[in-house]
Amino acid sequence: MSTELLKRKLDHAFEHLDANGNGRVEREDLLGLGALIMVGFGESPTSAAGSKLVHGFESIWRALSADLGGDGEGAISPEEFRTGMSSVLSEDERFDTVFRPAAEAVAELCDTDGDGLVEPAEFRLLLSAFGTPHDDVDTAFDRLDRDRDRGVSVSELVEATRAYYTSADPGSTGDRLRGSL
Repeated sequence: MSTELLKRKLDHAFEHLDANGNGRVEREDLLGLGALIMVGFGESPTSAAGSKLVHGFESIWRALSADLGGDGEGAISPEEFRTGMSSVLSEDERFDTVFRPAAEAVAELCDTDGDGLVEPAEFRLLLSAFGTPHDDVDTAFDRLDRDRDRGVSVSELVEATRAYYTSADPGSTGDRLRGSL
């Protein structure tokens, strides 16, 4: 994960996760993002979908913290984030065990009508929790919706998340998932 594109994507993800802008990602930042997503979709953390999302984000935090050893304060710097993400995502199976549950929980939560598709308005609501500008959201959606059916399947959204964090290909479906780099 040493390419410049992957570094930019991880730095961009770090900026979205650093909710309070203190230059560190803390457990509360990650769980706070999950809370913003749930609030946007009117979901409770105690519901089945909300609980799945909270558990997924908690698992990501535990994996990053374990791989980094922590700084004693439970915070991750941008450099540590890149190192930790590179370690956690160095093998496909690590994505599947660490990130897939959270990515699926988010994608399923976005599919508000249960038809298996995340529609433009649902996608926009999701990325607003990440602070992504609307123009970037529309561009990202258009790149994901390759068949132009005005919907992205839950599995396509999960695979786009994988591509965002692991692919060095600037043409991958996930390269603009979180907006312009």
